[in-house]
Amino acid sequence: MDITNKYRSLTRGDGRVTGGGFPSDVDAGLSKAQKSISSKYLYDAEGDRLFQRIMELPEYYLTRCEYEILRDNRDKILTAVGDGPINLVELGAGDGKKTFLLLEHFLEKGLQFRYVPIDISEDAICGLVENCCDCYPDMAIEGLVAEYFSGIRWLADQNHKRNLVLFLGSNIGNFARADMDLFLRGLWDALNNGDLVLIGFDLKKDIQRIVDAYDDSQGVTAQFNINLLERINRELGGNFNVDQFDHHCTYNDQLGAIESYLVSREKQEVCIDSIGKTFSFEEKEPLHVEYSHKFSRDDIAGMSERTGFKIIEQFYDSESLFVDSLWQVVK
Repeated sequence: MDITNKYRSLTRGDGRVTGGGFPSDVDAGLSKAQKSISSKYLYDAEGDRLFQRIMELPEYYLTRCEYEILRDNRDKILTAVGDGPINLVELGAGDGKKTFLLLEHFLEKGLQFRYVPIDISEDAICGLVENCCDCYPDMAIEGLVAEYFSGIRWLADQNHKRNLVLFLGSNIGNFARADMDLFLRGLWDALNNGDLVLIGFDLKKDIQRIVDAYDDSQGVTAQFNINLLERINRELGGNFNVDQFDHHCTYNDQLGAIESYLVSREKQEVCIDSIGKTFSFEEKEPLHVEYSHKFSRDDIAGMSERTGFKIIEQFYDSESLFVDSLWQVVK
């Protein structure tokens, strides 16, 4: 199926986000005293594939909880949306399985909408758009390969429909705490008064249950994080010996977050050809690759108030492990 008219890239002409940002961000991250690389670079084609496996793991409760929430509350979400036409915008769409619950329901109920998934991974967007076209051939869809804000601003310039933005999967938790309000305020700024945002938050709970979700018994999460080094080798000409790094995660109670690291087993040097530099690692030196913050109800209320949103409704799973919080832009 030809889907070239169903998505567009707002990045480089070839659609790859990695051309400029990836090498410069890797350079900056590995040059810091406390090495770190943004978790957004975990999601190349192989990373996408591994994350699909993670979501199916028995320890990874987040996806099952959110699926239950969307399944059981889609009527309430539709009622909150009201009449169309709207843009149904999804940030970090992935494979769209959970979203299909809403798509099918909205189509069945006759809501007039256009589905606009936005993701920095062209592989993810192409796969999702093709799947949507197969399942819902009459549905209006336009995928965007873009950073979130550039995608939303482009959309705002094209039409003046109301927006329902989906930011699911507790992706908000992957930001550093200091950056969450900045992101949400930027989202508020890019949207119109009265627009809706449905945000997934993983709630604070038993710490061991949280840790198990990010350090699974099959080692899939470890493969997912190690793939970041393999991606640097593939795309940037790195010579990481991935066998000399271990996946490690810990719950930081002060931050309320899982912190994921790749830890060097020995003192070593890594050369990255496209950057033209060699980076030194000490034995047991950590490379930070991801935050996964957890939230209390007060955390969620405080963020909405600080960033210009009003909470319309909260949707919980049956165990109250996770919440999808429906916010409205107030301007």
